[in-house]
Amino acid sequence: MKPSQPQPQPLFHLFFLLLAATAAVSSSSSSPLDPKQLKALKTLTTAKDPCDSNNHSSSTTITCDDASPFRHVTSLSFSTSSSLSLPSKTLKPLSTSLLSLSFLNCPSLSPPKHLPISLRSFTAVSSFHRHGLSGVYLARLVNLTHLTISSVPVSASGLYVVLGNMRNVTSLTISSSNLPGKIPKTFHSNLTHIDLSNNILTGSLRPSSITLLTDLKLLNLSRNSLSGEIPNKIGDLASLQNLSLAYNRFSGPIPSSVSSLSRLTHLDLSGNQLNGVVPSFFSRMESLRHLNLADNSFQGVLPFNESFIKQLEFFQVRGNSGLCYNNTVLSWKLNLGVAPCDKYGLPLSSPPQKEEEDSTLSEEDEEEEEDYGDGDKKEEKHESNKIVLGVAIGLSSLVFLIVFLILLAKWSVLSK
Repeated sequence: MKPSQPQPQPLFHLFFLLLAATAAVSSSSSSPLDPKQLKALKTLTTAKDPCDSNNHSSSTTITCDDASPFRHVTSLSFSTSSSLSLPSKTLKPLSTSLLSLSFLNCPSLSPPKHLPISLRSFTAVSSFHRHGLSGVYLARLVNLTHLTISSVPVSASGLYVVLGNMRNVTSLTISSSNLPGKIPKTFHSNLTHIDLSNNILTGSLRPSSITLLTDLKLLNLSRNSLSGEIPNKIGDLASLQNLSLAYNRFSGPIPSSVSSLSRLTHLDLSGNQLNGVVPSFFSRMESLRHLNLADNSFQGVLPFNESFIKQLEFFQVRGNSGLCYNNTVLSWKLNLGVAPCDKYGLPLSSPPQKEEEDSTLSEEDEEEEEDYGDGDKKEEKHESNKIVLGVAIGLSSLVFLIVFLILLAKWSVLSK
C-alpha cells in the first residue's frame, strides 16, 4: 500500500495568490507626482496627473520619471503658444529634476528669467522674437549636452561667450540667429554635431578649431561670411558624415585631405570662390551620395564618368565657367550645366553664344560691305566730278576764244 501524499495547505496557497495580486497591482500603478511640483504646474495644466499623456494639451507636453514614492517632471515642451507665461516660481520647484526644456513656435513668448542649471537639453525654435536670447543667458546652462537655437535672435559678442563653460555639450545648433563673431580657436572635443548656419560669422576656419573633433559627424557652417582657404586639417575629422561650407567666401583649391573622410556622405561647397581643378578622388569615396560644387571658379575637365554621377543622389557643378566635360565620356543628356571641352580641354562656346557670334560677325561683314559700297560710290562720284570740271573748262576756253576773235576782228577794221 502506497504512503499517502501530503495535501497542499489551502492557507499557504491563498497567501501566495494574494502576494502575486499585490505585486501585479503595485507594478501597474504609478506613484503620484511630487506635491510641490504638482502645485507649480497648476499654471500650466489643471490635470490631476500632469504626467498622464492623455491629459496633455495641444501646446504643452510634460514627461515624468517613474521614481517612488513620488514621480518628478523631467521634460517640458511648449509649442504654438501665444498666451503662455512661465514665471520663475513655476520652474524653481522643477529645477531638481527637469532635464529637458523646449519652445517650438512661440514667437510672442518671453523667455523665462532664470533657467534651471540642471538642464541637459534646451531647444528654442521660432520663439522669443520680441526679446531674443543673450549669450550670457545661455552660458549659465553649464550642464547642457544638447543646445538647439533656430530662428531666434541671439545677442552675443561671439560664440565663445555661449560655449565657454559648456564642457559637456555634444550637439550644438545656433542657426538663423544673426550670431556675429568668429569661429572659436577651439571647440570642446566631445562635440558630434555643429550647425552654425545662416549667421554673420566672419574670419577663417582655423585648423586648431577642428583638429580635436575626432567624433564630429556633422559640420554645417553654410551661409556665413567665412573666408580664406579650407584647412587641410579638415581630413582629421575621421567620423565626419556631413560637411557644408556653402555660400561663404572660401577660396583656393579643395584640400587633398578631404579624400581621407571615408564616412562622408554629404558634401556641399557651393557658392564660394574655390578654384583649381575638381579632384578626381571624389569618385573613390564610396560613401559619398551628395556632392555640390556649383557656383565656384573651378577650371579644367570634369574627372568623373557617368557611372559615378549616376550613383550619387545629388550632383551639381553648374556656375563654373571654366569647367567642361569630356563628351566622349559623359553625355549631354546628363544636363550638367557646363559646356563640353574642346581638344585643348577648354570649354566650347554654347550654341546660342556661337549664333550670337556668327550674327555679330555677319553684321560686321555687312558693315564692311556697306563701307566698300560707299567707297565705290565715292569713286564714281569723283570720276563724274572730273568730267563736269573738264567740260566746264572746255566751254570756258571756247567762249574765251570766240571773244578773242571778235576783238581781233574789230581791231583790224579800226586799223584800216
